[in-house]
Amino acid sequence: MAPGFLGNAKERVSLPVSTDTRVGYVRDIAPDTAGMEVHPWPTDDYLDPLNWSKAQKWTSLGIVMWMYFLFTYITTVTVLSFPQLKAQYNISDMQVDWTVAIPALGLSIGPLFWSSIADVYGRRIIIIIGTVVALLATIGSAVAPDYAGYMTARFFQGFGVSPAATVGMAVINDLFFEYERGQKLGLWVMAMDMGLLVGPLVGGFISLIDQFWVEWVTAILFGLLLVAELLFFPETLYPRKLMLSRLPTTGADDDITTVDDMPRSRTLPWLNFWKVPGVEHPKPWDAVLQFGRVWTLPNVAVAVFFYCFAWYWWVLSVITYLPTAYAEYTPDMQGLRFLGLILGTLMCELFCSGGLSDAIVVRLAKKNGNVRVPEMRLWLVFPAVVLTSVGLILWGISVDKKSHWIVGQIALFLFAAGIQMGNSAISAYIVDCYPGHAMSVVIFYSVLLNLSAFVNPFFIEPWVESMGFTWTFATQGLVTLIMVPVTMGLMRWGGGWRDRRGEPEWAGSG
Repeated sequence: MAPGFLGNAKERVSLPVSTDTRVGYVRDIAPDTAGMEVHPWPTDDYLDPLNWSKAQKWTSLGIVMWMYFLFTYITTVTVLSFPQLKAQYNISDMQVDWTVAIPALGLSIGPLFWSSIADVYGRRIIIIIGTVVALLATIGSAVAPDYAGYMTARFFQGFGVSPAATVGMAVINDLFFEYERGQKLGLWVMAMDMGLLVGPLVGGFISLIDQFWVEWVTAILFGLLLVAELLFFPETLYPRKLMLSRLPTTGADDDITTVDDMPRSRTLPWLNFWKVPGVEHPKPWDAVLQFGRVWTLPNVAVAVFFYCFAWYWWVLSVITYLPTAYAEYTPDMQGLRFLGLILGTLMCELFCSGGLSDAIVVRLAKKNGNVRVPEMRLWLVFPAVVLTSVGLILWGISVDKKSHWIVGQIALFLFAAGIQMGNSAISAYIVDCYPGHAMSVVIFYSVLLNLSAFVNPFFIEPWVESMGFTWTFATQGLVTLIMVPVTMGLMRWGGGWRDRRGEPEWAGSG
């Protein structure tokens, strides 16, 4: 039986259960896939991250999610302290809006710098260094003497925490099989969305003390994350191609010994500043080149571009203008208005996002001769678009009409549920299209996503001022509907695009 295929659909075949007693070796939890192809294929190596215990995998996922939560938390936690920042630095409304845009610029540029280095020196050291940079920048933003210093610190906050996107995605790819990727990606995306929404809720209460404590509490969160990374986060970059080429086919003991002697994953130094052996080592500028090359992959380029610039960036419209919509309330009460967004994100992920995506793919694959295709991930886009559009339109109307607070909360709940469902679906789709180039496609996704967040604060203020809440957010809701024909096109022609384009020829991190 060839590696990568586990029999026919009528057989429930599991990977062999090992009797190896080494601590942490859990090959017996490899998936029972009802005869479908397994990707990536695990090795017979207890140091393979795919063979780690569930506790170790979930701990690593939790740390990555924590960093991804802070990825967006830093952007919006200051929103409800805008009046204090304006007074402190004597700046205009537009200038204070830019304090949200500038960390998003750091989040956009960072993946182009960190991603290739993480494929050389490992995921762990880059995540640790990035956290240190973000921690120092957060302290800098708390003590910045002027607006220029504050903006510089905010940029490096975003730049430092940015590995959470591409390197974090690579960690998930290292740890989990394709068949469970929808759930894990959904949780990962939920962490990012929750950071975006919990930030203002927490910041509203802390700003009652002063704007400085908003940054000091963020610094504490980064400090705790750093401790967790140092103590509980092992290296997940693993020389899978090399190990698969040797372990299943080599019978000679000397060859096996040579492989076992090679440092990898948990046997690498605690702080590894040397190149990880046995893996391809890209050039430092390869991430920039790959970002350009991904534009030649129509499935990824179309899905991500339209998601970012016809759908996702409305999140910043809502977040930055929610305090204005409820200007009569104190910052803590404004923060509580974010509960609708938070609950929508949580409820959607728990009941109808990543896990549901996996279930849909399994069900459709069984009807397709046990063959999974990435376009199966896109079915959830349709209800997600409707939820987002309805939520945006309803919220704009509720603000102008001064409707009961529950109307606005229902609207924000629907909006957030749609964003979460759509983000999970698009993220899983682009990775499923090119699993061997996960880092490349997520670099592309992260750069465009955060560029859209960077651009939004520059135009939302004049838009609302000239058109009002109803027409501004109704227009945004209608623009979101563009994703319906775009998704239908991907489902109709996506497979053909991949066949004609073929597998990318450049090296990737799978």
